[in-house]
Amino acid sequence: MTNASSLERRLRAEMTGDVLFDGFSRGRYATDASFYQIVPSGVVVPKTMDEALRALAIARDEGVKVTPRGGGTSQCGQTVNDGLVVDISKHLNRILSLDVEGRTCSVEPGIVLDDLNRQLRRHGLWFPVDVSTASRATIGGMAGNNSCGGRSLRYGTMRDNTLSMEASLADGTLSRFGEISRDLSGVDAPDSTRALFRDMLDLGTREADEIAACFPKVQRRVGGYNLDALVPRNAPNNMAHLLVGSEGTLAFTTKVELKLWPVIRNKALGVCHFGSFYEAMDAAQHLVKLKPIAVELVDRTMIALGRDIAMFKPIINAAIKGDPDAVLVVEFAEEDQADNLLRLKQLGELMGDLGFGWNNETRKWGGVVEITEPALQSGIADFRAAGLNVMMSMKQEGKPVSFVEDCAVPLPHLADYTARLGEVFAKHGTSGTMYAHASEGCLHVRPVLNLKLEKDVKAMRAIAEEAFALVREYKGSHSGEHGDGLVRSEFHETMFGERLVADFREVKHRFDPDGVLNPGKIVDAPKMDDRSLFRFKPDYRVGELKTKLDWSAYPGAGGGFQGAVEMCNNNGACRKLEGGVMCPSYRATRDEKDVTRGRANTLRLAISGQLGPDALASDEMMQTLKLCVSCKACRHECPTGVDMAKMKIEVLAARAASHGLTLRDRLVGYLPRYAGLASRFAPLANLRNRSPLLRKLLERFAGISARRELPAFRSDVFVPPAEAVGPEAGREVVLFADTFNRTYERENLEAALRVLAAGGYRVHLPKPVSGNRPLCCGRTFLSAGLVDEARSELDRLVAAFAPFAARGVPIVGLEPSCLLTLRDELASLRKDNDAKAVGAHALTFEEFLVREAEAGRLQLPLGTVAEKAVVHGHCHQKSFGAFKPVEQVLRLVPGLEVETIESSCCGMAGAFGYGADTYEASIQMAELSLLPAVRHADPNTLVVADGTSCRHQIHDGAQREALHVARVLAMSLYRADTNSTSTAAKGNKPWLTSPSTPLEKSSTPPSQSPPS
Repeated sequence: MTNASSLERRLRAEMTGDVLFDGFSRGRYATDASFYQIVPSGVVVPKTMDEALRALAIARDEGVKVTPRGGGTSQCGQTVNDGLVVDISKHLNRILSLDVEGRTCSVEPGIVLDDLNRQLRRHGLWFPVDVSTASRATIGGMAGNNSCGGRSLRYGTMRDNTLSMEASLADGTLSRFGEISRDLSGVDAPDSTRALFRDMLDLGTREADEIAACFPKVQRRVGGYNLDALVPRNAPNNMAHLLVGSEGTLAFTTKVELKLWPVIRNKALGVCHFGSFYEAMDAAQHLVKLKPIAVELVDRTMIALGRDIAMFKPIINAAIKGDPDAVLVVEFAEEDQADNLLRLKQLGELMGDLGFGWNNETRKWGGVVEITEPALQSGIADFRAAGLNVMMSMKQEGKPVSFVEDCAVPLPHLADYTARLGEVFAKHGTSGTMYAHASEGCLHVRPVLNLKLEKDVKAMRAIAEEAFALVREYKGSHSGEHGDGLVRSEFHETMFGERLVADFREVKHRFDPDGVLNPGKIVDAPKMDDRSLFRFKPDYRVGELKTKLDWSAYPGAGGGFQGAVEMCNNNGACRKLEGGVMCPSYRATRDEKDVTRGRANTLRLAISGQLGPDALASDEMMQTLKLCVSCKACRHECPTGVDMAKMKIEVLAARAASHGLTLRDRLVGYLPRYAGLASRFAPLANLRNRSPLLRKLLERFAGISARRELPAFRSDVFVPPAEAVGPEAGREVVLFADTFNRTYERENLEAALRVLAAGGYRVHLPKPVSGNRPLCCGRTFLSAGLVDEARSELDRLVAAFAPFAARGVPIVGLEPSCLLTLRDELASLRKDNDAKAVGAHALTFEEFLVREAEAGRLQLPLGTVAEKAVVHGHCHQKSFGAFKPVEQVLRLVPGLEVETIESSCCGMAGAFGYGADTYEASIQMAELSLLPAVRHADPNTLVVADGTSCRHQIHDGAQREALHVARVLAMSLYRADTNSTSTAAKGNKPWLTSPSTPLEKSSTPPSQSPPS
């Protein structure tokens, strides 16, 4: 603390929340979802609102500016500044009051929209300003930007739904901002606040005519300060509406009172297809006459990119037919579904009246696909909400850039405006993407530029000036949804006129005379193209990186590793708290350090030298990645495709090269090579579990938690049969006997053999081509950064499996993390045809069975084993779309009800849960949903989990034994067999009899599970 600033010392002395002044933390808060980067002097994460206000007071005393921050997803640079950042999202997120009958609630500003609506839904209510970032956008941030959402056609903007706000002025005065009369009668406020209100009302009176003449007459106007809230014609005036859209420049919000609406109960969507983009834009003005709640544009570029994203491809294929140039998704949501269906019919008739059908000239269809199935409706909504991030998934140096991105024009001009805007883009050597709110004339428009290049920065400036001139010509708004920030504030004078901008400055000075609150936004802004404020500054450089994995799919230095890191655009989808898997560590800690975005930012700063030399392999980087469980959820769920699990392998390899291996790394990484020897001396190898002293010693010297029981080695490990198992004429299949099931849970492999043989398959368990050591996928080596050792293991595996893959034999595995290594990391380590063939033929056990069943080739005599099973999906299964087959296979068992536990990572995550320094985080992750669900399950209910580490976590945390799907099916086979009146069949099929313990006892616990 001797070198700490006075600000830091005082904050640490008076805060119980996090006070972050190190370079790595400040770097993580230097960016939002814009292209700007400004490193703050420090960050504070207050635990209470009193602490937040105390931080504001200390900063004021120290002469430091303050920027409030919620989800950090602003696209115009609103939440970056060089003063103190106050992160309200972690702790200040409660509902303070709820009036169900009156349909209002009061909340702290850090509450996330989706979290608010989850709590409101049980009361039949919701807050309908449904921004696409609802899973991470905070109400305070939405109020600061005057957010709108996709359904503002019916529900209006944030301003329309904000009843009042409580806030602290820059001088510390706490006041309530709500509806007031022009004479201030009934206003209970300090004299200074009453004087402020009086001055604001006087300004509104003075400037009423100028405001009426110069403010755009479109709903989507969020630029500047809302001076129209102050004019006499709007009396009684609501002072909260002046704070809405002020981007944290006028006051520090402490409470927001919201207007609520009944939840939407019925919906119907019509996906209208158009042969040309211009036709779609021209049609929007006609479609809104049917009174939908939204009309959303999806253009050709977004459709094409979406089809390359696994989670969206089936949705697009179901909703979009042929090859349209654009579609408009029209949403009806009346209370009576019959009304929605009638409007859907009218939509089809209107499209016909407008002349849209089959066009012989363009060979394109212009009809309507009707969507009434709720799951598909949700999928379409998710795809549209991810529009920005889908666009940003381009694997190239140039990306769609936000700066003219949400201009709004009156609907009759939308087609001409977009056509002329396209001409502007072409004039400057680029093209653009367009999507979103056609019903409001507010499209998200982004030209593709590379802001590392000076010529593209100049093009951005020219495009901005010409685009805003078009907007003025059509009497639209240059800022229609995402606010002003650093991008648009500079242009207020040309949009509103010199006189109104002077009024904006007067408002700012009256509220915040010393310029403490988030200066440089709305008034007195820097040039939007000042490259010193960019994420990629003129001196931004990434040196050559010697990487271990293949990154050639990405642009940039280091064989593409730089490009992979820079795919993160800070959209914050990884901050979601429910749904999907990403990001489990953030869900447990709510710390920016522990979210995929925070890690990607840290990596970008490290490889570009902004965190000092050797930052990539530093202790601070290890702390940044410590809670990353390599679940691969980001690989599947991040809309821009950030693959942090793969990046972590690269960083661990760099760390191992520069710092060597820890004892724990060696114990985890080399497990496949010593497991056989340990099994021969199992009683001795397992001594640690029985000795408190050895537990403590291993914790001290190897970092393995004494609170965990390690997987027990067994002497009767799985030994592959000398010959293939199953009927000689059966269809061939290879069974991959991974290290964990082979060493610890041989019952799973034996069960799989029994099931496959009973299904009529000829099962091969290939032996190594050279050496006697069993085959391994290299998973444990990768987890320790030992990439060369992992490659060596995979070389042995490919040599054994390639001959089978060459003749089309499926390769089936039981442990998801091991089997899916053949579909993922193998391709990053080897590019030869043998490796490609092995990866292409690799299937999880359930994927194989489902494929065979769908082809009519699977015939299994199954019997009843239980009434119900609850299933936890392995993270890698979910990442590769391999979890649904688990549910499908279990439903083959007669009378078995299958319920999926909606869970993220189990928290064990291979060796992660065994770490002394990660044990608590491991339990936190498990307690989010998995362990409570298992504890709640009836004792007679089967608990199913394919992951070795998942089963161990369930055993440790809930004292329940979980089974692999293979064992459930084998139990079902045994029930069918023992209930059969024929014993001849059993005698003629010896492979139906387990080589060890029969599986007739469904309560037989599996062996303790190892790390995977």
